[in-house]
Amino acid sequence: MKKLMMLTFIFVGFGMSAQNASFGIKGGLNYGATGEYESFSQVSGDFTSSFEDGENKTGFHAGLFAQFELLGIFIQPELLYTELNTEYSDFDYKLSKIDAPVLVGINVLGPLNIKAGPSFQYILKNELENTQLSIEKVENDITVGYQLGIGLDLGRLGFDVRHEGSFQDNFAQGGDIAADSGFTIDSRPSQWILGVSYTL
Repeated sequence: MKKLMMLTFIFVGFGMSAQNASFGIKGGLNYGATGEYESFSQVSGDFTSSFEDGENKTGFHAGLFAQFELLGIFIQPELLYTELNTEYSDFDYKLSKIDAPVLVGINVLGPLNIKAGPSFQYILKNELENTQLSIEKVENDITVGYQLGIGLDLGRLGFDVRHEGSFQDNFAQGGDIAADSGFTIDSRPSQWILGVSYTL
């Protein structure tokens, strides 16, 4: 909650001091996966575990953005709904979240720009599909990651490609953890984001 409040203050502060401000809508596709899946159990004193990396799948994002130009650079905060999908051998994992990246960018050549910055993430839902397993808890509802990429502005239309990663572990858990029987999924995203924006 404190991080979301801080983001609100950032929006307000830049809105009051910006030389040029614009607002718009954006959406697009994501391609990537969450992290490692571990299943483990302890039977008759013997502990066994297995690990599996997730397969990349396509998801999507949609939301709003603002852009404020300050002293030759621009600040671009966004508020997006994102769905990230990952395929494991026995099930599919769907992660729904609210993303609030705050990117700093600079125009480098005509309509071409580069941008990077932190991305605050609030997890809405973790779901496992095509299985009887279920996620019982997630380590953190709010995490901080990063985004970096390049963009192209053509009038009111904008296009960008970014990579998103995470700074901290965040495990989704299921089963009887206390009895050493269950599973964890590293829910940190690692994905490529293709976005299209329209300035209002």
